[in-house]
Amino acid sequence: MNKLSWIEFDECINSIHNQCKNKKFEGVYGFPRGGLCLAVALSHSLELPLLEEPKNNSLIIDDIYDTGYTLEKIKHIKGSETHVWVSKKKPTWWNSYRYIEDNEWIIFPWESVNAANKDRDLFYKSR
Repeated sequence: MNKLSWIEFDECINSIHNQCKNKKFEGVYGFPRGGLCLAVALSHSLELPLLEEPKNNSLIIDDIYDTGYTLEKIKHIKGSETHVWVSKKKPTWWNSYRYIEDNEWIIFPWESVNAANKDRDLFYKSR
């Protein structure tokens, strides 16, 4: 398991901010649950509204690209740009701050270790 820190969170936010600061987005959307923390921070940083759903010309954020099921749903949204903190696949149409091996389990700073262990066990049972 790899536990990420709040310092790494800030570094990720700064990186995405610098990549997006000169782009004209309508707002920031974050996938619940993990993408919300990142999206709120970027909404403040970029001075953009936090969106309740993804829409055209939006910055779309998630914590992790794992199976791809979540992000594939929004791939078609015009003018949007998608960023994740961690990707378990080499990015193609999305952007990733960090790339890791597929078998590495990540614990984000807002997660408890016990809850993350339960999530991990459920995830592997579903595969």
